[in-house]
Amino acid sequence: MRLLLGIWLCLGGLAQGARAQSLQAHGGPVRAIAVGPAGLASGGLDQAVIFWSLAGQPRVVSRWHRGAIEALVAVPGGGFVSAGEDGTIAVWPAMGATTPDATLPGHAGPVLALASDGARVAAGGFDGGVRVWSGPGEATLYEGHRGPVTGLAFTPGGLVSAGRDGTLRLWPGGAVLAEHGVPLAALVALGDGVAGGGADGVVRLPDGATLSTGTRPLVALAERDGILAAAGIGGDVGLWDWRAGRLLRVLDGPGLPVWSLGFAPDGTLWSGGADRQLRRWDVATGRPLAETPAMEAALPADADPQGARVFRACQACHALGPQSAAMAGPTLHRLFGRRMGSVPGYAYSDRLAQGDITWTPQTVADLFTRGPDVVTPGTRMPVQTVGNAEDLAALLRFLASATGDDSAGR
Repeated sequence: MRLLLGIWLCLGGLAQGARAQSLQAHGGPVRAIAVGPAGLASGGLDQAVIFWSLAGQPRVVSRWHRGAIEALVAVPGGGFVSAGEDGTIAVWPAMGATTPDATLPGHAGPVLALASDGARVAAGGFDGGVRVWSGPGEATLYEGHRGPVTGLAFTPGGLVSAGRDGTLRLWPGGAVLAEHGVPLAALVALGDGVAGGGADGVVRLPDGATLSTGTRPLVALAERDGILAAAGIGGDVGLWDWRAGRLLRVLDGPGLPVWSLGFAPDGTLWSGGADRQLRRWDVATGRPLAETPAMEAALPADADPQGARVFRACQACHALGPQSAAMAGPTLHRLFGRRMGSVPGYAYSDRLAQGDITWTPQTVADLFTRGPDVVTPGTRMPVQTVGNAEDLAALLRFLASATGDDSAGR
């Protein structure tokens, strides 16, 4: 990839204008991590790619992407590649930058998976296709999955892809290596083969053996020196001797989904997830070594306690006061009486940018009763509802007092 990356570096300036930000923490869940020889990169729902030293010190924050970051990969020989909701694939230098050195267009929807073998970059996503670049020109397109491509890994035998259709495919050719019958959300190369993580909480190894991590879906896998790290929506990270099929230890995480994993050159493990933080772990002891800063939306001391508890599900993406640092969602300051899509400077989805809803206690209640996917189809907001009437009433009281508006109590 040194030659390939060098070609792309010479094409600097192809990208659109940057949206730089001095923020030193993610303003939303961390969806992707990639670790290289000289540093690491993380991406999140806040549309930021943050470049860090291997010790966890922030170097550069870029908000160039126009959507959530869903995939990152370190390029052997230096540099990173990022992709996500906007469907654009960006190539970055090893130390980071506010704008990418080149872009790789072609996908018609969000990109969920990336891989690199040093000479090529592969990407797959919602459109079901796998594209492979050996330079900045047109990609080779492989098609065969029935639904989104969720994982990619280069192996000695070729490029392997995983999909929500439950299949593993080998490229070129598209031969079906396995049909697991459950959606796959994570893939990692193991020796001559791959391991896949499924919605049933099972890791499927190259020889057909399985590792059961529980019943909750797996969403991230990483491997180094015979140790396989597996994480999911339960919040724990399991460390396995995958050759022996033996669980070594469990890293006690934040109790929220862990979406991303990456081993560093020194053998330590980085994890990131719904609490917006990156954590560095000592694999031998299972102890946390460091964690990156996290932006916290301060809750008023006199806030409705039940409402504050319900609001915790929103706190990862929204601030309550006038916002100086960008988060995944717009600030909720002065929410009631405000038109949808009207916070200056926030990059709304096309649906919310229409501004045809005014937020009141009634419209917010409708949003969390029927769900954002029904009330505002096409929104980037996670699908969540509040089914308990008392919890919903408490949330509205909390928002009325904590966002600087009392209309909910009238």
